[in-house]
Amino acid sequence: MRSLIYLVTALCVMGLAFWAYRVNYDTQDKRDELRALDREIASLNEGLGVLKAEWAYLNRPDRLRELVNLNFTDLQLLPLQADQFASVSEIPYPNPVEMADPDAQKQPDIFALNGQAQKEGL
Repeated sequence: MRSLIYLVTALCVMGLAFWAYRVNYDTQDKRDELRALDREIASLNEGLGVLKAEWAYLNRPDRLRELVNLNFTDLQLLPLQADQFASVSEIPYPNPVEMADPDAQKQPDIFALNGQAQKEGL
């Protein structure tokens, strides 16, 4: 009986040792994956910084002004004026009563209203 208890205890110890060995190597693999991801994130952040710097360089107002002047005959770009925007009163908002009552008549077609506004020169 005593030898059976020793055998079962030895098997449990070997099983736990195998489990600890496997968990240890799984943990090391996950840690290596994490390090690789950290390196990739650092590389991508560095690339993002370069792209932001390039974007800032390309969008300098003096450079854009120069490009507009060079390509004016082709593009005819002009500064925006306040009268080029629609006023708030021209936006076709739905009636609050119609929104509360689902059986109310269908809402007006916004695209048709937009086309009508373009015909009127708005």
